[in-house]
Amino acid sequence: MFGEKRILLTRGEIIKVKTKALRRGVWFRVLTKTDRACIDLAVIVVERVRSRLLLKVLFSLMKKLEEIMESHVHRLMREVGCGMAKKLSAIALEWGHESAHSWVRDPGFIQYLVITEMNLPR
Repeated sequence: MFGEKRILLTRGEIIKVKTKALRRGVWFRVLTKTDRACIDLAVIVVERVRSRLLLKVLFSLMKKLEEIMESHVHRLMREVGCGMAKKLSAIALEWGHESAHSWVRDPGFIQYLVITEMNLPR
């Protein structure tokens, strides 16, 4: 490959996402009949995806499913919590709290901030 990363997608990984989507009830709600058929056919025919075009199609469908299945808290942690942690970390560093630089990468702290924010009275 010319400077590109080689991404491998196997039948097992596709089946995991499909099973998770079926269990959460988003398989039929989010995907069209054509999308579902594409994934089902890939599971039946392919052991490891080699085609760039098929890989691109499957990744876009799997990404769509993963985004829908992501919990509300995890989405807020990604979108809002990291920024909140950066601000609080900067303030604590100004106050001389030397270990505050690690707060930005601490998922427990970010989750704490998000859940606290979610539970504030409006």
